[in-house]
Amino acid sequence: SRFYDPIKGEILIDSKNIKQYKLKKMRRQIGLVLQETYLFNATIKENIAFGKPDSEDQEIIEVSKIANIHEFISGLPDAYDTKVGDRGITLSGGQKQRISIARTLLTDPSILVFDDSTASVDAETEAQIQEALNILSEGRTTIIISQRISSVHYADRILVFDAGKIVQDGSHSELINSKGLYQQIYQTLEQSYGETDQHSQKDTIHGGND
Repeated sequence: SRFYDPIKGEILIDSKNIKQYKLKKMRRQIGLVLQETYLFNATIKENIAFGKPDSEDQEIIEVSKIANIHEFISGLPDAYDTKVGDRGITLSGGQKQRISIARTLLTDPSILVFDDSTASVDAETEAQIQEALNILSEGRTTIIISQRISSVHYADRILVFDAGKIVQDGSHSELINSKGLYQQIYQTLEQSYGETDQHSQKDTIHGGND
């Protein structure tokens, strides 16, 4: 969003240096979903429509369906008119994230940035958010910043950072087959999942004997 300009090199959008774009126009092209989602003391509908206040109800419903949050909202007593924020109902981290995704989708940006958007949610919620992100990313440039391989493994290109420097660059399949930090993390996760499965099987057998 050009809060800072690069000291070296350049950033291009459609082969054009970002310095050549008018700031307001460029920022309209970028949608951002952060790890910490802020909701205003307003209705769910007003929160989703924040970036596009003149949105029709049907538009809000459509983006909520894509963000995998429509069913939850519809089940609330006041549905989209439910108050949230400090004076409203309490939402889980995953529910807030999906509302934030719907809000971002409504503005129809050409570039999406997800900054550790699934870091504070459980595996089931992450899967729901990931499903929404996959749909949301279609036809758009998408940048995902994450410490979880599960959030980036489907990306066309993955940059691995260590101590602020790029140490690897490639697809998921290329990186897991190359010696380096990515492969180490992947193998550690596989080992961890394997141990969890073994413990689960032992618990099941033990429970059966009782």
